[in-house]
Amino acid sequence: MTVPFPCLRPPPERRCFRSAVVDALIDETVARIDDPELAWLFSNCFPNTLDTTVDFGRDREGRPDTFIITGDIDAMWLRDSTNQVWPYLPLMERDPALCDMVEGLVRRQAACILLDPYANAFYKDGTRVSKWESDITEMRPGVHERKYELDSLCAFLRLSAGLYRHCPDTGVFDDKWREALQLVVDTIRHEQAGHVEGPPAYTFQRRDKNPTETLQDGVGFPLRRCGMSRSPFRPSDDATIFGYLVPANAMAVVTLRAVADIPAAAFLAGDMNALADEIDRAIHAHGIVAHPEYGRVFAYEVDGRGSVLFMDDANVPSLLSLPYLGYVDAGDPVYQNTRRLVLGEGNPFFARGTAARGIGGPHVGPGWIWPMSLILQGLTSRDLREIDEILQTLKRTHAGTGFMHESFWKDDPTRFTRPWFAWVNTLFGELVLEWVQGPDGD
Repeated sequence: MTVPFPCLRPPPERRCFRSAVVDALIDETVARIDDPELAWLFSNCFPNTLDTTVDFGRDREGRPDTFIITGDIDAMWLRDSTNQVWPYLPLMERDPALCDMVEGLVRRQAACILLDPYANAFYKDGTRVSKWESDITEMRPGVHERKYELDSLCAFLRLSAGLYRHCPDTGVFDDKWREALQLVVDTIRHEQAGHVEGPPAYTFQRRDKNPTETLQDGVGFPLRRCGMSRSPFRPSDDATIFGYLVPANAMAVVTLRAVADIPAAAFLAGDMNALADEIDRAIHAHGIVAHPEYGRVFAYEVDGRGSVLFMDDANVPSLLSLPYLGYVDAGDPVYQNTRRLVLGEGNPFFARGTAARGIGGPHVGPGWIWPMSLILQGLTSRDLREIDEILQTLKRTHAGTGFMHESFWKDDPTRFTRPWFAWVNTLFGELVLEWVQGPDGD
């Protein structure tokens, strides 16, 4: 079918990275969607990462090198960049250039981790000084922001495993990659102790009136070792309250095990599997708790002492996203209890308005719904009616822009944040693809 809306993609000659395979998939998918506006949204959103955020080239040795900005911020987050390209990975087997691009991103992420495993966002220019240079932490040139988030390291693991699964013959799994992998595992292991055993390796404070932007005394609330690994910040870049962030630890379990299967990681496979097992046992011992209304649920954060935070945030990893990440089956009873909690009044950041209902988070504040959370609700649902309703909600709330946003006000989608946020655009495309292709991927 022909989409009766103007194409909002840049002209071909102005697209940052072009893939004939991606374009063909867009055409095939649009032809299968009966809703013209939904088809138009998909055609704009799915290629947005490739069209607008990819800086692909070669290093001095001729190896692929890829830097991907998040959108309206000209820095690369480890988490965002992995998620921005994730839906393209199955297409790499038919597009060698796409495989090169993702290989270049893994190389760039490895270099970023070797620069600073505690940083979450980086510049392409390794000499550039951040606007956050006044943060009280060990800021280095080339680092945009130094908020340590466990899921940032997990993003590198996830992308490495995804690349190997679809392009196993790539040359990226070299000495530098192995060095970065060792540093990732060492960092996750070190942070299992929280900050209770000797001086902390990582501290952070920011001169900001917003408490989500800084850590109490530079380290956050005290923790007791329990087997999980500390994450001082959430994937929203907001400070945790209790430093053992359960969804980030769940992601660590999945990604450590996945990378352990890569032959180049054989030297560390036993340690990675052992670490994953330790964290997994700790999640079951400390991260699954009894809620007075919803029964046994996954907590969002814990401190190893029995303190528990019941909530969920829109950013991934989240509790809602646990099946998407591969940690549990969507039908798991504890997950289903958790899902009822986070998609209702048990979650302080669940908003219900005249325009929509969904999960937000403290990053923007109560009352703001994130399309990302709606998309993850769809990606983790087994109910076709729920998925259809979510797609219709996303169609109603793009405010005529043709793209997804970071968040919108629950009663008025024309009030939104971040008009250019590539991750959520690509993620929307992933949901539409799954919806069109069906459970068998046809």
